[in-house]
Amino acid sequence: MTLSNSVVLPEIYQSGLNLLYTALRHSSIYTASTFETWWTVFLYAVIEVSYTYRYARNPHLRLVNRKANSTTSLKPIPKLRRPGKRIVEGLTYIFPLLLLDLTLIKKYAGVSVHDMALSGDYHLSSLNKTIHGTFLAPTLHNFTLSSPLQTRRALPVASPTSRELVLQLVTSLFIYDTLFFGFHMILHHPFFASVHNQHHNHQEINPQITNQLDVFERLGLVLLANFSLNIIGSHVLTRTVFVAAFVWLLVDIHSGMDLPWGYDKILPNGWAAGSKRHSMHHRCGNKYYEPFFNWWDNAYEWIQLRRKRS
Repeated sequence: MTLSNSVVLPEIYQSGLNLLYTALRHSSIYTASTFETWWTVFLYAVIEVSYTYRYARNPHLRLVNRKANSTTSLKPIPKLRRPGKRIVEGLTYIFPLLLLDLTLIKKYAGVSVHDMALSGDYHLSSLNKTIHGTFLAPTLHNFTLSSPLQTRRALPVASPTSRELVLQLVTSLFIYDTLFFGFHMILHHPFFASVHNQHHNHQEINPQITNQLDVFERLGLVLLANFSLNIIGSHVLTRTVFVAAFVWLLVDIHSGMDLPWGYDKILPNGWAAGSKRHSMHHRCGNKYYEPFFNWWDNAYEWIQLRRKRS
């Protein structure tokens, strides 16, 4: 109902969105070039840890125990890593992203080339020669002794409407889902086996597997997510909400649990892949490549079936 109202009657939420975005836009934390990286890390820590706790404490929710009829037949919990043992994993995720954050100018829809240039410590005389407004043309920070790193990002002045935010969020998730379907199939090609095998190397799928990724694959996820947002000109506030939804969905499909409030229970029947379908992908590896939804996987299965019959 709230989502419907956000699209149909955006004026209801506009004053609240204006207040929120104005506060964020004047926050030194939100305007930092590294904000989205730390926002992602924070959300992942909160969401994944909460899912892992539920996974460890509720064996009856685990997919491998769905057919168990007594506590004696429940499968033992696989070895889970403690936070202190995951420091290297965190650093390998954070370092490449921080490197990009601190060297490249952020280019968001609704931001003038002038403001982008100033955030990158460029002088107005070099605007037309050096800076391009499109995200498809990356621009390095103008490294100087007085400004050795890209530390802030230029943001749009106006906040989005709730209609823009919701439609951009949904569209970008659909675009990412489509792009990752193709990327995922490529990762399962024998040539890339050494890259993707790390993600499938586990005893039982569980929330911690979400980030068990090769650096190349992890960067692929981030770049595809960024492209999905940028190609439709998403507002920076949409990006902030997208990260929260994106991290939640990724952890949910890797949870290894059949949760009553999983997103596959929220969406209409047959729309969402959910944890069950993604768990089947981790078991067999030759189907269900789509992360969040079902349409491309269903189309792929239909094509495969037609080929077998012909």
